[in-house]
Amino acid sequence: MKFIRMDQLFSLVICTLLLLKAAEGVTVPITFVQSAVAKGAVCLDGSPPAYHFDKGFEAGIDNWIVHFEGGGWCNNATTCLDRIDTRLGSSKKMDKTLSFSGFFSSGKKFNPDFYNWNRIKVRYCDGSSFTGDVEAVDPKTNLHYRGGRIFVAVIEDLLAKGMKNAKNAILSGCSAGGLTSILQCDRFRTLLPAAAKVKCVSDAGYFINVKAVSGASHIEQFYSQVVQTHGSAKNLPSSCTSRLSPGLCFFPQNVAAQIKTPIFFVNAAYDSWQIKNILAPGVADPHGTWRNCKLDIKSCSANQLSTMQGFRTEFLKAISVVSNSPSKGMFIDGCYSHCQTGMQETWMRTDSPVLAKTTIAKAVGDWYYDRSTFQQIDCPYPCNPTCHNRVFE
Repeated sequence: MKFIRMDQLFSLVICTLLLLKAAEGVTVPITFVQSAVAKGAVCLDGSPPAYHFDKGFEAGIDNWIVHFEGGGWCNNATTCLDRIDTRLGSSKKMDKTLSFSGFFSSGKKFNPDFYNWNRIKVRYCDGSSFTGDVEAVDPKTNLHYRGGRIFVAVIEDLLAKGMKNAKNAILSGCSAGGLTSILQCDRFRTLLPAAAKVKCVSDAGYFINVKAVSGASHIEQFYSQVVQTHGSAKNLPSSCTSRLSPGLCFFPQNVAAQIKTPIFFVNAAYDSWQIKNILAPGVADPHGTWRNCKLDIKSCSANQLSTMQGFRTEFLKAISVVSNSPSKGMFIDGCYSHCQTGMQETWMRTDSPVLAKTTIAKAVGDWYYDRSTFQQIDCPYPCNPTCHNRVFE
């Protein structure tokens, strides 16, 4: 009897470990797009672009998720040179494998609507949210500003590998890659087969034009420099550049309403990256008053929380431009977080964040398959007990 119980216990442990491993995700090797080099579609240092490709299976073999990685931006030669010895500027420095979980999981239990799709993560090494295109290469720096070319070259490579037969396709991205999925959404649609069902998903990519706590417009100036340095204007939506300066067309609030392809926005109203780098960047907080607050929202003073509530108000105003469009979805939770689709704990788990009793996974799946629309905005912090608020070291 004791041996039977031990057997059962051993089986239970094995099953638990297998479930945990599945939740953590599968490890996917890197693919270098060597053919892109001849097209000038290269990383900042001139190395080839790269992606990780987990192939679809069964009924998902003709369905594709193409996800663009994030990692901020560089706004001049100095900050771009800082990136070339890292994965954000050179494919030579990239990890050779990546873990796929959440939206990219191949487990039906963890990703029921998309588990058997072709799932691709495109690595970020250009510093312009895949918009740049400067022909000249400065011999002093050897910097290549070619993000826009990388975008097209990667899509062309995937089309040749079967995406030309796509029945369903999603362009997605997180952070700076989430901005890519907004700025390049309609272009992605034109590159895919006309008969394919194509939509876009932006995770933590809705960066807003708001003043810092010092009163200065740091992010507006920074984005203008990014666009200028990378020659991005030609790859930004003409519906925006025809009426505003190119730098302002890097802000989703000036672009989103004109996007024709259906798009879904997943974002925290208190986006931790934006709080740290747009609202209270170091340059606007020389005495470090915001340091502890930025590391952990529970450490914020009453005045700081009030300022963050003001940021939320500005964020909701900025995203309201898409609220009247039935083809656009949104999951705007009241959490202190950044990028929620690629982690199992925030995508779909028993303790994942919910709005209207719905996880991000279900909201995106229902919207994509037209089972229902979804446009939900959470109540102000700290009202949602399901939040996974980020705590930084």
